[in-house]
Amino acid sequence: MKQLGGLLALFGIASIVLHFMNMELKILRWIDTWGEGPAWGIRAGLVVVGGLLFLAGGSSKSDK
Repeated sequence: MKQLGGLLALFGIASIVLHFMNMELKILRWIDTWGEGPAWGIRAGLVVVGGLLFLAGGSSKSDK
């Protein structure tokens, strides 16, 4: 769960950074078709949900 959360948060952050460079990740290109507001909501949601999953994953014995 920790890896999935990190990946979601990374996609969200990358999407935010690339948006300001007038680019987008191919996998997230569809979010801009819904308009500016929903696209920003999805980006923020990816970061928040990803961060929560990352934190909820905790540390396991294999991580140490």
